[in-house]
Amino acid sequence: MISGEQKKLHGHLMVQGCTSDAGKSILVAALGRILARRKISVAPFKSQNMALNSAVTKEGGEIGRAQAVQAEACFLEASVEMNPVLLKPNSDIGAQVIINGHAIGNMDARTYHAYKPELLDKVVDCYQNLQNKHDVVLVEGAGSPAEINLREHDIANMGFAEAVNCPVIIVADIDRGGVFAHLYGTYELLSVTEQQRVKGFVINRFRGDVSLLTSGLDWLEDKTGVPVIGVIPYLKDLHIEAEDALNIAQASQNDETKEQKLKIVVPVYPRASNHTDFDVLRLHPEVDCQFMRNTHDFQGADLIILPGSKSVRADLQHLRDSGWEAIIQRHLRFGGKVIGICGGFQMLGDYIHDPEGIESKAGSSKGLRLLKVETRLTQQKRLKRVKGFFIDEQEDESQYEITGYEIHAGLSNGEDLSSPLFRITEETSSKTLNEGARNSDDSVWGSYLHGLFDESEFLIHMLAWAGLSNAQKSSQFNYAEFRDEQFNRLADAVEEAIPFETLSQIIEEGAGS
Repeated sequence: MISGEQKKLHGHLMVQGCTSDAGKSILVAALGRILARRKISVAPFKSQNMALNSAVTKEGGEIGRAQAVQAEACFLEASVEMNPVLLKPNSDIGAQVIINGHAIGNMDARTYHAYKPELLDKVVDCYQNLQNKHDVVLVEGAGSPAEINLREHDIANMGFAEAVNCPVIIVADIDRGGVFAHLYGTYELLSVTEQQRVKGFVINRFRGDVSLLTSGLDWLEDKTGVPVIGVIPYLKDLHIEAEDALNIAQASQNDETKEQKLKIVVPVYPRASNHTDFDVLRLHPEVDCQFMRNTHDFQGADLIILPGSKSVRADLQHLRDSGWEAIIQRHLRFGGKVIGICGGFQMLGDYIHDPEGIESKAGSSKGLRLLKVETRLTQQKRLKRVKGFFIDEQEDESQYEITGYEIHAGLSNGEDLSSPLFRITEETSSKTLNEGARNSDDSVWGSYLHGLFDESEFLIHMLAWAGLSNAQKSSQFNYAEFRDEQFNRLADAVEEAIPFETLSQIIEEGAGS
């Protein structure tokens, strides 16, 4: 509980990590909620993000999903200024490059590395705009600052911290093992000026008695002169949207002793994107939702959902080569239901045409032919946030409100679009459009909208359509309230580990000159 008059706080702080997935994103979210709860105007920032999970901002730009989540933790609308450079991998050596919310093309790693010096001024401009609007900016690094091969032209870690003179804390995940080697090794690989801006270490995901770490903490501070400012406990069943990593074995929130659940399977392909669409389903107490790579693990389902994709034709071929096409056909013959989201929607159609080679080699691919739709990929992405209603010919459509966002390169046409799923209005206009498609027997749905299932009214209807007999129980699960509770649970744990006085002192004192 926060009481008394809060003094004003101004400054910035950068969270870097010893490795990817050390806890940078989640720590920025936690610190943002800690400050925002104290009525401090705070915003997140990440100069360069590489992720297939993305979000659409209020300006109609595309940023990393993690920064949208951090903005939510700070009680803010997401903005392109929070993530000026986004890289979306479309092969093992290349990615689509998105600058200030909009794609400028594809680059391989070597080409992008040569391009980075041109980006520093752009990311600093965005950062300074945020500084002008907020009391505190929390910066997330990318990967590790100790990756020697990436130090030249760095805009994501110490290169950026030095450009804006930002103090740094470094986080390591003790659950991976070797935490002192990670922290000490990372620190030792920094230059002297970079070491001077490191104001603290944070150990993440610790299980057990913290006093058992005392000798190690003392040794680390003696060797580096940098204190460990917090040891964050392992928080079981914490749910904060993942930046990019797909956790196939994500622990279910469901009680296995309950009555029969609706079974949902989400096939996973190499460039599957925006898997956070399914978080609400994986957390729902009446649903068993599984991500599945191997067709040998498939033992039936009520509903199969094809997720989005950054390389639709390549992922469609992978789906076909893996045996999923035959499984989906048999699933429908046995009375199951299928939904395709974004790239998954395109896969359900008759053909996908890419004459300009936007995602891969120019050409066309035959789709799964479950919807009478054809898609042509285009250079211009559609980036929109929308709201509207589900179209149900049997009932009043206003019962099922929906919100969502579109991130896709492609225009779809065909007979089944005359049986749309939704009537939507774009957030930035009053224009009303039909969206999505369904087949003639209403067993297959396709939509470009991400985030559909977060709306409880539509979720209830969708689960009933898919076969959940007690779908009205869905109304007892409010995903928005659940997300807010999780942010507060995380912030409480982090504030107990890192006292506010310590945090505010580092921010106020800055990096020094």
